[in-house]
Amino acid sequence: MLKKLALVALVAAASITSSLASDKINGAGASFPAPLYYDWAFNYKKETGNLVNYQSIGSGGGIKQIAKRVVDFGASDEALDTKKLSKDKLLQFPAVIGSIVVVFNLDGIADATLKLSNEVVADIFAGKITMWNDAAIMTDNKGVNLPNQRIIVVHRSDGSGTTYNFTYFLSGSSKSFKESFGTGKAIDWKVGIGGKGNEGVANLVKQTPYSIGYIENAYKEKNNLSAAILKTASGKWVVANEENFKAAAKYATWTKENHFYSVLALQSGDTSYPIVAATFILLPKEKSEMNKKILEFFDYAFKNGDESAKKLGYIPLPQETKEMIREYWTTSIK
Repeated sequence: MLKKLALVALVAAASITSSLASDKINGAGASFPAPLYYDWAFNYKKETGNLVNYQSIGSGGGIKQIAKRVVDFGASDEALDTKKLSKDKLLQFPAVIGSIVVVFNLDGIADATLKLSNEVVADIFAGKITMWNDAAIMTDNKGVNLPNQRIIVVHRSDGSGTTYNFTYFLSGSSKSFKESFGTGKAIDWKVGIGGKGNEGVANLVKQTPYSIGYIENAYKEKNNLSAAILKTASGKWVVANEENFKAAAKYATWTKENHFYSVLALQSGDTSYPIVAATFILLPKEKSEMNKKILEFFDYAFKNGDESAKKLGYIPLPQETKEMIREYWTTSIK
């Protein structure tokens, strides 16, 4: 009898473990939204008991893993066009809007005081401007004590949607950068040192005097870094703050027909911060049951996660966009 009870207990335990394992959702990809996805997953587990595991491996890794069906969902800051989605049998929708800031480590120069025109930023990352007291920088920064030191460029070492959106901005700001480097998740940088993920770039800038890099704003806030003042697409100086991020985000145009494909950098408007980007979720078309579990998580996040997004420096999706996404789910997930 005892043996029988023990066997029943073992079977029950195995069944529970199996059930828990099947309820676990695994996602991977962009580091850009990772702090927010961790927060959403923590709160979702606390309220529902359901586990969402997310790995910050970069957009390139997330696209590869979902294309190979290694994970349940992928995440990318580069929106995939309909041709790529069709090839890999994927669905796509945005989750949140963020911003990429140009951070620097210069002793004595505070956040939101250093002005770098978009063309100057492009020339720094192209290796054309190499000194902090270069005339092109000093012209826009009268009275700022710029050091006679070499600029240490920090860029991403992995395939990155952050890099895609940043190089889109650089290519749109500089014909020379566009011709020499172009836009991509990974490009052949001629100068600088590489960091893995937004985390790696933020840490390198924080630890390296005279450095400059590009990261999602949440990482700037988390690491207490300083960001440069850039220019809008119309040529007005603009500070990296929530109000100006929102000014750019309002120009986002989404359609269900093209699976929400969009690039939000260099939007019009005199207060539109120039490097705003949406981040996207990728789902395999054929895995409807798992997809429904994933959508329960993101529906929870859309209903309950806006305050978390704001606190971490992101811009929540407008309510009308969330409703459009829910309609997309209804028609796409069978």
